[in-house]
Amino acid sequence: MQALRQEILPPSGVEFAACLKLTPSTLDGGSSTPSAASSSQAVGRALFNVVVARSSLLRIFEVREEPAPISSQKEDERERRASVRKGTEAVEGEVEMDGSGEGFLNMGSVKSTAQNGSVQPPTINRFYLIREHRLHGIVTGIEGVRIVTSLEDRLDRLLVSFKDAKIALLEWSDAVHDLVTVSIHTYERAPQLMALDSSLFRPTLRADPLSRCAALLLPRDSIAILPFYQSQAELDVVEQDTSQLRDVPYSPSFIVDLSAEVDDRIRNVIDFVFLPGFNNPTIAVLFQKQQTWTGRLREYKDTVSLYIFTLDLVTRNYPVITSTEGLPYDCFAVAACSTALGGVVILASNAIIYVDQSSRRVALPVNGWPPRVSDMPVQALSAQEQLRDLRLEGSHFVFVDDRTLFIILKDGTVYPVELVLDGKSVSKLTMSSAVARTTIPTVVRRVQTDHLFIGSTVGPSVLLKTARVEEDIADEDVEMSVAPTAVVDSTDTMDLDDEDDLYGSTKETTHRVDGLVNGAADASKKRTVVHLSLCDSLPAHGPIADMTFALAKNGDRAVPELVAATGSGTLGGFTLFQRDLPTRVKRKLHAIGGGRGMWSLPVRQAVKVNGSTYEKPANPFHSVNDSVIISTDANPSPGLSRIASRNQNGDITITTRIPGTTIGAAPFFQGTAILHVMYNVTNVIRVLEPDGSERQIIKDVDGNVARPKIRACSICDPFVLIIREDDTIGLFIGEPERGKIRRKDMSPMGDKTSRYLTGCFFTDTTGTFQTHLNPLAAGTEAATSTLQSAINAGSRSQWLILCRPQGTLEIWTLSKLTLAFSTTLIPSLESVVVDTYDVPHLSLPQDPPRKPQELDIEQIVVAPLGESSPRPYLTVFLRSGQLAVYETIPVAPPADPLPNSRSCTILVRFRKVLSKAFDIQQQNEEVEKSVLAEQKRISRLLIPFVTSPNPGQTLSGVFFTGDRPCWILSTDKGGVKVFPSGHSVVHAFTASSVWESKSDFLLYSEEGPSLLEWIPGVQLDGHLPSRTVPRNKAYSNVVYDPSTSLIVAASSSQSRFASYDEDGNIVWEPDASNISLPFCETSTLELLSPDGWVTLDGYEFAPNEFVNCLDCVTLETSSTESGTKDYIVVGTTINRGEDLAVKGAAYVFEIIEVVPDPTAQMKRWHRLKLHCRDDAKGPVTAMCGMNGYLVSSMGQKIFVRAFDLDERLVGVAFLDVGVYVTSLCAVKNLLVISDAVKSVWFVAFQEDPYKLVILGKDPYPLYVTKADFFFAEGRVSIISCDEDGVMRILEYDPHDPESKNGQHLLRRTEFHGQVEYRTSAILARRLKGVDIPQSRLICGLTDGSLITMTYVEEAASKRLHLLQGQLTRNVQHVAGLNPRGFRIVRNDYVSRPLTRGILDGNLLMAYEDLPIVRQDEVTRQIGTDRTTILKDWLSLDGAW
Repeated sequence: MQALRQEILPPSGVEFAACLKLTPSTLDGGSSTPSAASSSQAVGRALFNVVVARSSLLRIFEVREEPAPISSQKEDERERRASVRKGTEAVEGEVEMDGSGEGFLNMGSVKSTAQNGSVQPPTINRFYLIREHRLHGIVTGIEGVRIVTSLEDRLDRLLVSFKDAKIALLEWSDAVHDLVTVSIHTYERAPQLMALDSSLFRPTLRADPLSRCAALLLPRDSIAILPFYQSQAELDVVEQDTSQLRDVPYSPSFIVDLSAEVDDRIRNVIDFVFLPGFNNPTIAVLFQKQQTWTGRLREYKDTVSLYIFTLDLVTRNYPVITSTEGLPYDCFAVAACSTALGGVVILASNAIIYVDQSSRRVALPVNGWPPRVSDMPVQALSAQEQLRDLRLEGSHFVFVDDRTLFIILKDGTVYPVELVLDGKSVSKLTMSSAVARTTIPTVVRRVQTDHLFIGSTVGPSVLLKTARVEEDIADEDVEMSVAPTAVVDSTDTMDLDDEDDLYGSTKETTHRVDGLVNGAADASKKRTVVHLSLCDSLPAHGPIADMTFALAKNGDRAVPELVAATGSGTLGGFTLFQRDLPTRVKRKLHAIGGGRGMWSLPVRQAVKVNGSTYEKPANPFHSVNDSVIISTDANPSPGLSRIASRNQNGDITITTRIPGTTIGAAPFFQGTAILHVMYNVTNVIRVLEPDGSERQIIKDVDGNVARPKIRACSICDPFVLIIREDDTIGLFIGEPERGKIRRKDMSPMGDKTSRYLTGCFFTDTTGTFQTHLNPLAAGTEAATSTLQSAINAGSRSQWLILCRPQGTLEIWTLSKLTLAFSTTLIPSLESVVVDTYDVPHLSLPQDPPRKPQELDIEQIVVAPLGESSPRPYLTVFLRSGQLAVYETIPVAPPADPLPNSRSCTILVRFRKVLSKAFDIQQQNEEVEKSVLAEQKRISRLLIPFVTSPNPGQTLSGVFFTGDRPCWILSTDKGGVKVFPSGHSVVHAFTASSVWESKSDFLLYSEEGPSLLEWIPGVQLDGHLPSRTVPRNKAYSNVVYDPSTSLIVAASSSQSRFASYDEDGNIVWEPDASNISLPFCETSTLELLSPDGWVTLDGYEFAPNEFVNCLDCVTLETSSTESGTKDYIVVGTTINRGEDLAVKGAAYVFEIIEVVPDPTAQMKRWHRLKLHCRDDAKGPVTAMCGMNGYLVSSMGQKIFVRAFDLDERLVGVAFLDVGVYVTSLCAVKNLLVISDAVKSVWFVAFQEDPYKLVILGKDPYPLYVTKADFFFAEGRVSIISCDEDGVMRILEYDPHDPESKNGQHLLRRTEFHGQVEYRTSAILARRLKGVDIPQSRLICGLTDGSLITMTYVEEAASKRLHLLQGQLTRNVQHVAGLNPRGFRIVRNDYVSRPLTRGILDGNLLMAYEDLPIVRQDEVTRQIGTDRTTILKDWLSLDGAW
């Protein structure tokens, strides 16, 4: 069988990070747009880039400093004004007095003062996603380096290491506005990687602080060194030596065998780091020559050593300059101190150790264990310090200045540690009490001198600001050594939403980095305090432990929802995924119709003074709500338009009905009138009063002859564009003084009979569209218009975008109509579109008339997309069904002069950020003219909108109507995404605030007209809309009970563990206050209601008992008429320590309804009723239901049991299987068993007599984590996944000679998924005209990603397999990686890799992003066409 493996959700979280200046916008603290100051004020100042990676996902963020949101300032202003006496308020421009009125100036608590004394507004730092790439490799390290060319552009380069021992050097290219690969260095063929255990090794990447070289840790205690040239002089020497021009920034890399070339005692490297301040690159390596563990400490303890050696890159000598031995066996990390101190700090499980360059050690124990497990001397502790009991396993640490480091424990608690000097040497380490609690750390990076980035793989990653403030010390504060040293800054003006618990101060303490000289206070009595505050966070849900499909209610509509147990520890909870953007209907509005269009308009009354009309003054900070709704229908002919408004009762009242079809409507004359374009026998452009009465009417006629019908229009006060069915256009302009419109002269655009496919207006309020004049161009008219636009630049500029039939996109200035941008690359959807400086193209009428073509531009719109700082995006829809979104990127003025034929150009280029194909059916042109076809016609329009789904959040986006309706949105941290709307067809759409809500939409779908809104709390940063349910604890298992629509979940927590002997006597107890019992995992069963996620009931297991498996199964029972009932079954492990055998138990629960508590809000209440607890001699690791029986594992056996009398489990059949059963999957009477050693077994169950029959086994030993059935078209296969992430398709075929009469399952395909999954769900995929559905497998991976396995027909599979080969060879992949090699599995039992059978969706996805010319070129080489390939792909695409 053939299948497509597609990643519908990329990995979540941050495993590796680098903070650097990668993009030009970060230089000199410049704006993120290099052109105008106005735009820099709009979008903020770019500080630096943060590049993060998790598994195969690489993301580049920009951190921008922006003015604080107005909302917080408004609240402060409102509170302040409430406390000011009436009549004493400061007028505008007046400096106000303080509250006591004593003459002191009050500048406001949030205002900060610059060095020159000028007042600066408060600022915040935000993440903005720049680029995202799914790589064909697993990232194992990221570093920022500087090379020779960095001297010219002052930018850092990106160094990325991969799991298969590769290093890629990447740099930012302004030409493509993306990363480009400089070089790739591979060591996968090095002898060190030929070892059998090399697959278990994770290469570690480190870079020299001065970027002289980078090092990659390899197996067998070796390091690969990649040297970089740092100056042109080094390059010149190389050129003389090799007598050839060298343009590469590095010299040949080499491998250093540490035990052979440095010191033969270096074995089992734990960690290594480059040290600053040396003339040559210097490495400190932490290693363990003799490996030991807790049970062998009597024979081997203090086995870790630290060696510091120098790399001489020229002579290849590596002298050891310092060696330190006798360090505790549990050391696991090393960090370099600054050049002011020298030495390193080592982190062990129970101590923090400072080692200087003379091998002197200073150790600070954090609990009572170091004296018991190590002979290393530790510093004396005070009585208070002797009570400290911390565990440093899984913690991370980072220096925040020369002498202070922060240790972040595995639960996120932050402890400051200070290195106390005695003269020039460190005398002791002091640890203050905890100052904060942040996210669970995976990587910690110091950014410049004032930021910390803490990345997490199990939850959100955070950016913290560290500010150093000098504080005076009171005279009585003599005991400075015990003064705390950090403070959490409480004046944080950010809106934290749900991240409040991620970073909150546990104590209002101050962390002191004081100026102590020889342990005494200096004369000034000051100390430096580090203030911590949260800047921003990157959302993430973390690994998926388990998942289940539930039925969610979006309003009245039931939709499938994927409930995933995600996160870890305090960041645990549930993440709810839906395929479509979840919306709910607020009310039905059948009265207004709107099947051909709906427009919701904000219109207000004008004020007349002496006969002149003025707009009514409006509050600029308060946007006006919509007051008028215009709707139109095609029935009855020639159509009907309605003007409606809301009455006092909140209902819709239709004030005017007009015969004719409305083409478009918009507010005009600053919102004091309505511009109405309609068709009623003839084309009519009308100006309406706010009440709907007619002010002016212009008939679109040529003399006395009516022009062809208007098919589209664009209205942008004060301009109106109409496009007729013969592709001619008309342009009108409003005169605010008269309150009327007139035709605009279009002679600068060429022949008035020119044809245009589509067009639109765009108003730029961001200052992105900047004009560059051509001083050599003839005439001053252009200069006048561009001067006017230059004056208005940054505030508000208007542009006209037109598309000609031959595919030319033109942008014209308004109101002088000067060509400012021209390109022919849009119809082919090129990756980067620039101005070609062409003159206006001729597009005269053709005879016979031109017929529509596949690559015609059907819709185009330039509209802002974004969240905090929306930016202009160009969205294009082709007649063939291709949708593309282009980001507008400012560019520098051209170096070459413009051609004389062009008077100006716009300093922008367009970069494609999204490309998506839709499978649409075009109607026949001849049939389209009938009245019936007109009513059935589906209009596909791109409609911009602005919405405010949550308080303080505003999103600008575009809605795509038609038979594939979707939302095109962009968020700060997620980039541009397309989300389906969930409707079959949408005929009309508009954002509406008529009901005084900025989050409402009017939509005409297959259900008629309705008012709807987004479900609150939906997060749109990911590739699937999601909602987070934080529970402050992790869940290991989750299941949905369909009979009650409730969720049952097993939470996982830590409890103290005491070991007992067979007689029940405790074996060991803590004998000191800083010695504690160990922890073990324990579980609790919870019954949850998806409505509000209230816990209805629970069941607590023993402190040493945890849940392995949880399922909802149907068992036979005599208590119901049907003879079956759904039960919740649980399998557990009872951990009794190392000396006693592990046991387990099986539980059977029933969810019963009880009388609700009167004080509770819920009308129905349920409880868990325990029917049966069955003790087992081994752990119960997997369970499932089969034909009314319960199948469960116990140790090395499988049992089939019946539920007798609703009170006990009776065994009817058993089977001896492998070593440890990891999963069970049953369909009818067939069973698939996966084992931790014996791979996969295929078993059948018969009832007469009761018996389990082995049909086939996988003959090769393998650790399989999950195995599932996969069936389609009358065939069945087994899909398995092992601990390395390798997916295999196995088949049972007794007729194949290789199967030995079916005893062996046949491995048909192997595919390296790189990451394992332990949870999966089988869905029914129903196709048109097919009665029996196919199965689609959806799997939740441990890196947080979701994948689907979809059956592919054989003919389509062959085409897509050939396409895969073409894409592998002919497309430049990021970092120069090999997609085919990434998926190949090493198999010593076959001569050739089993690669055919599973298609790589991540690779095939690249086909959609290719320009259409390249798509045709690639498909031509494999003997097919673009349309066929896209149909194959679209038939398989989709979440579920």
